[in-house]
Amino acid sequence: MSFATFTQHDQLGEIVIDSPPSNLFSSELLRDITSSIEQAAGSDARALLLRAEGDDFSAGADVSIFVGIGEVQAVALQAMVLRLIHSLENLPFPTLALIQGQCYAGALELCLACDLIWAAEGSQIGQIEAVAGGIPYAGGTQRIASRIGVTRAAEMVLTAAIFPPETLASWGLINRVLSKDRLATEGRDFAEALAHGPTRAYATTKQLLHTWRSGGVTAADQVSKDLGPGVMQSEDLQNGIVSLQQDGPGHAVFNGR
Repeated sequence: MSFATFTQHDQLGEIVIDSPPSNLFSSELLRDITSSIEQAAGSDARALLLRAEGDDFSAGADVSIFVGIGEVQAVALQAMVLRLIHSLENLPFPTLALIQGQCYAGALELCLACDLIWAAEGSQIGQIEAVAGGIPYAGGTQRIASRIGVTRAAEMVLTAAIFPPETLASWGLINRVLSKDRLATEGRDFAEALAHGPTRAYATTKQLLHTWRSGGVTAADQVSKDLGPGVMQSEDLQNGIVSLQQDGPGHAVFNGR
């Protein structure tokens, strides 16, 4: 069974996440998303739509992948998630992510790798890793900052707050907020229009934007690679995950270790 699939309709590619009930980012889902992005890169698609089945885009990572993680595994996981993000960002055509319901942690980071983000009314969106003593391993901190500035990024990441899409649209993190019943249809129509646009001009526009921001984000990615594995293995994260699993968010006690 595949938990993420790539299909193509005319010039529009589509990656669909489908790992019920909450589309948690397990090792298997990460594998299938990686495969889907590779298929998109090898296709003749001229735009890509990223969406998820179910009530939620994704509630984030399956935290079991961090439990008891060793140094070798942490280094490999950190490198893998950044490769996944880079492969999505580097697609040479426009990409649009559609968010409904919950979209937390690594799921938001995946959306941030897209050029455009639309969200349904009533969505709950947050970079919530700090609740369990973690960081956004897939570059969320620096990508939020590149969209809406350092102070907003600090607020989102340090507080692990969950925001309505209207707030994030007003900040500039996401592009549009639509009713849930309009999101998929209008999002696909918009992506199809992009797929029939000036593809070479779009690719150059993406390259210009990435070049404009690349110094800061690239340097921050190196910091993620250097320091992320240590956070994965930290006592605070391991204890935070246990607390999250047993008592829910907001009850963890951190000791700085």
